[in-house]
Amino acid sequence: MGRPIIGITGELDAARWGDWIREAVISPVSYTRVVERAGAAPVVLPSVPPSSVAAFVGTLDGLVFAGGRDLDPALYGQERGAETDEPDRRRDRFELALMRAALDAGLPILAIGRGLHVLTVARGGTLTQDLPGHCEQRARYTPHDVVLGADSLLGRLLGTRVSVPAAHHQAPYHLGDGLTVAGWSPDGEVTEALEVDGQRFAVGIHWHPEEGDDLRLLAALAEAASQPRRPAPESASPQQPRKPVAMKPKAGARR
Repeated sequence: MGRPIIGITGELDAARWGDWIREAVISPVSYTRVVERAGAAPVVLPSVPPSSVAAFVGTLDGLVFAGGRDLDPALYGQERGAETDEPDRRRDRFELALMRAALDAGLPILAIGRGLHVLTVARGGTLTQDLPGHCEQRARYTPHDVVLGADSLLGRLLGTRVSVPAAHHQAPYHLGDGLTVAGWSPDGEVTEALEVDGQRFAVGIHWHPEEGDDLRLLAALAEAASQPRRPAPESASPQQPRKPVAMKPKAGARR
C-alpha cells in the first residue's frame, strides 16, 4: 500500500515570483515537510467553493487544518474586536464545510492553531477573541507549556505535560457538540486541545508541531490515515450550523 494522502488547508494571498504578483494558494513549507517526514504524501488544498468538499473527502485519507488568520466572529455570534484579524470569508466558508464533512465521514483530522477554532465553531461552539498577555508576539512561535489529560489520546501519545511552539491569542470558550477538552494551560484557565468524541483520530491543538522536531502526533495521523475508513457514529455526527448566541466572554476558560 502506498503512502496515505494528507490534505493541508492553504491560504489565498498575494505572492510574487519573477516579475509577477498574483493571488496564489500558499502554505508554509513546514507543513508539507513534516507530513512527508511522518510517512504520508502532502497535498495543499485551495479555498474553493464548498461544492468541491465531497470530492476532497472522498479522495483524501486524512486532513491537516493549518494555522492562519482569525475566524470571522460573526460565525459564532459576535462582533469583531479590535485585536481580531480581518476575516478571509472564502477560507472560513470552505474550511467549515470541509470540517463538517470530514468528521461525518470519519476522516482522520489534525486541526492546528486556527484549525482548532474551525473545529470548535463547526461544532457550534464559540471563541474568546483575545487573551490579554497570552501571546506577546503573534508572528513568532515561543515555547508554551500544555497539560494533557492522562486518559486522552494526546496524553497517551505525548505524556501529560509538553513544551511546544505556539502563537495564539484566541481560545475556545463554549465547546461545541461532541468535543472534550484534552489539554489546557498549566493554570487551568485556557483550553489548549480538544478531541472529538466517537472518532478514531480527530484532535485540535493550539500548538504547531510542524515547527518542531517531534513527529509523534503527525506519525499518529499518518497511521490513522493508512487504515480503512470508519464512518463516525450517528450520535457523533456534526450538527448543522445553528444560530449562535451573541456573547462577549471575558476569558478562554477551561471547560
